[in-house]
Amino acid sequence: MRSTYIAKPKDVERKWYVVDAAGQTLGRLASEVAAILRGKMKPIFTPHLDTGDFVIVINADKIELTGKKLSQKMYYRHSGFPGGFRQTSYDILMKKKPEFVIEKAVKGMLPHNKLGRTQGKKIKVYAGPEHPHAAQLPEVWTIRG
Repeated sequence: MRSTYIAKPKDVERKWYVVDAAGQTLGRLASEVAAILRGKMKPIFTPHLDTGDFVIVINADKIELTGKKLSQKMYYRHSGFPGGFRQTSYDILMKKKPEFVIEKAVKGMLPHNKLGRTQGKKIKVYAGPEHPHAAQLPEVWTIRG
């Protein structure tokens, strides 16, 4: 009788991947990056363990959206105080912090618990083509079609 394989934390080998966001659609890029962070591309994937890899996203300022989302998409936050509701449009946020847009999209696709928070710390997003992680010898990951 066969039993299901469950990965142990010591069995997990972490790799580093570089993803170029230039010309990519935000949601499609975010879903694939979230799958890499969770480890869903590995044969040892275990849902309750962090089996994922590190991801470096470059050229975050060149990400694209479909339709009229550039002018209509809004980001909301609340300070917790009365009257503390704030909203920012996507195009203003892209001019100020293009890294935040990708981080928020990816983290929204991770589990909303302690495991998802640890997986969310393994993404590094940079607005331009340069990143300081050359010592980790990252491999280039191409986004599927």
